[in-house]
Amino acid sequence: MVKLDFAAKDEKIKVPEELLKGKRHLTKSEIEILEKNLNHNEDPAWENFYVDDSEDGFDPSRIHLSFFSGYVILGKISKVTLQYNDLRLECGIRRSRISNCITGDYCVIRNVYYLDNYHIGNRVMLFNIQEMCCTNHSKFGNGILKKGEPEDHRIWIGVANENEGRKILAFEDMITADAYIWSHYRDDEELLNRFVELTEQGNTGELNTFGIVGDDAVIKNSNIIKDAKIGAATYIKGAFKLKNITILSSEEEPSQVGEGVEMVNGILGYGSKIFYQAVAVRFVIGRNCQIKYGARLLNSVLGDNSTVSCCEVLNNLIFPFHEQHHNSSFLIATTVMGQSNIAAGATIGSNHNSRSPDGEIFAKRGFWPGLCSDFKHNSRFASFVLVSKGSYQYELDIPYPFALVAPGPNGASEISIIPAWWFMYDMFAISRNRNKFIKRDKRVKKIQMIETDPMAPDTMQEIMYAMDRIIRLTLAHLQATNNECLEGKTTPEEQFQAAKDYLHQNPEEEFTLSDPICQKKYGAVIYKPVQAYKMYRKVVKYFATRTLMNFCQDLKQDMLTFDLVARIRKLPLYTEWENVGGQIMPSEKVQELFASIKNGSINSWAAIHHFYKLCDCAYEQYKVRYALYLLEQLYSRPIEEFSVDLYRNITDDVTLVAFDIFTASLKSREKDYTDYYRNMVYRNEEEMNAVIGPLQDNAFLHQLRADTEEFATKIREIFVGLTK
Repeated sequence: MVKLDFAAKDEKIKVPEELLKGKRHLTKSEIEILEKNLNHNEDPAWENFYVDDSEDGFDPSRIHLSFFSGYVILGKISKVTLQYNDLRLECGIRRSRISNCITGDYCVIRNVYYLDNYHIGNRVMLFNIQEMCCTNHSKFGNGILKKGEPEDHRIWIGVANENEGRKILAFEDMITADAYIWSHYRDDEELLNRFVELTEQGNTGELNTFGIVGDDAVIKNSNIIKDAKIGAATYIKGAFKLKNITILSSEEEPSQVGEGVEMVNGILGYGSKIFYQAVAVRFVIGRNCQIKYGARLLNSVLGDNSTVSCCEVLNNLIFPFHEQHHNSSFLIATTVMGQSNIAAGATIGSNHNSRSPDGEIFAKRGFWPGLCSDFKHNSRFASFVLVSKGSYQYELDIPYPFALVAPGPNGASEISIIPAWWFMYDMFAISRNRNKFIKRDKRVKKIQMIETDPMAPDTMQEIMYAMDRIIRLTLAHLQATNNECLEGKTTPEEQFQAAKDYLHQNPEEEFTLSDPICQKKYGAVIYKPVQAYKMYRKVVKYFATRTLMNFCQDLKQDMLTFDLVARIRKLPLYTEWENVGGQIMPSEKVQELFASIKNGSINSWAAIHHFYKLCDCAYEQYKVRYALYLLEQLYSRPIEEFSVDLYRNITDDVTLVAFDIFTASLKSREKDYTDYYRNMVYRNEEEMNAVIGPLQDNAFLHQLRADTEEFATKIREIFVGLTK
């Protein structure tokens, strides 16, 4: 309902003194020029109007056909032309209605039909805008409250679960690590209250908010911009509605908002782009992200370096390097821990198993569901799980990293799983994974380290668990078949060791295992368990040896010695790891962080980010200590007791893995050139090379070959110092 305002027109406007430094009132001749140019002011004496006091700081002829009210404080206006791409406009104000605004130097305000309560930076271009205003209680997308506002006015983001049981508050500096620790430790009420306190820190609650447009921003052909904080060098063109938002942008990392976009209640990160009818509501979008082509992002946090287009993303916490760009896919109520790719037709969140929409999907990094896959909540996936096309009508719990999951053959109720599938059948994809993501990381300022290597402490921890599970399932298989290897083995420890020995001593054995936890009701059939177990062991040895070798190289040592081993043993040992927003951290450090937050020694989100940084600085030390631990776990003895043959076994396996990575990568790529069905669409080899490029020009394979040869040379020397 439209309200009438009968406030007296001659009411004196109070302007804060600090805003008037270097400003002056208009001269009589300047007022005459302004009125001659058909400008009008609510104050007929123009006492509410202030201009730059420097020589040639104000040219009244640059203002035409405009209406002013409240207070208006202008920066320098002179005969200057601003240009952004093909848009060229002269400095000044034309055909606009302005109230309670401050502008910087050399701005363009043209055809802005309602501009109220904004502070505008230098060299800003505002062109063809229907409505641009800011209320005095705006929060710019942050989850804070102003004085007098009830708690139910606070805007929460319901990540990971549609019932908002994991809801969090947005704040300008939020990264996915913050969203993770807030949303996934819900049993500690004191900690949750502290997170709210930290978010409110610095908020005075005063009802004196004004909108902000940073230096060198360009806003054109847009409809409604309300309660917005727009960073420097932002480019906005054709936006439909921007309300209660912050757009983080800088000259180094400019952000863009394009045609038809609607953004409400959220924060857009530095260097990010959202355009082509995309919608974002209650959101935090990280650095260097793209939201486009009609995508809908609601109640979600999206990590750095991610792309979402042509799809629906609701109630999610998504870590960095997420790809989802197909029109028919949607993602609802998930925590996806990054480096993920959602295929066309994947409907993740379509199938709840209770009377309320409170289910969740939890997928560790590298999650890759196939075309037209759908899943039932709740489901959980280990790292780098590839799920084949299919309709999975029962809950899943896949504890095998780097596995292939597929529907059962011939309509069987059990699902099929091949653990370690990536290492056995598509080494090219997994080996280029790290370089691929490093190249995609366009962040100028990296607030948090993101682990992009598939072989890292988090995945090694999962592999160790998967190996243990394969041994236990093998034991059950041997018991069911009355295998002779269990004769005389009476204790659980003896039987476990017998099953382990069986896997070692029968490398070519072909059998399957049944794992009941992998799918509710029907379970799963585990294929190639012996080969998977062997590959898992090789990968752990590869990770551990490579980490130890890197440690030596950092110290400019050619080989590991007993003195270096002693130094490594003095480092803290962490055996449980978490992916905290893309950064791999020891679980004990996460608990240490929580204790510091609750006792007040960490008292801001900036201090929390500093804690992440300290963990990153110590990450290589934590990792090398864990690497030594893994080797000793694999061989059940301290490294000082390893024999020469055992060291040879390690180096042989690690060298084999290194060359397997290269040769498998080469063969995977060679298929694109030799497979009949791949090259049948080309008239000849020359056309094929012109389209996909010659195999010999593949830069990744060239670098991988060189790195593999260098690694193989160095690995032969790494343990020599321990055999003398």
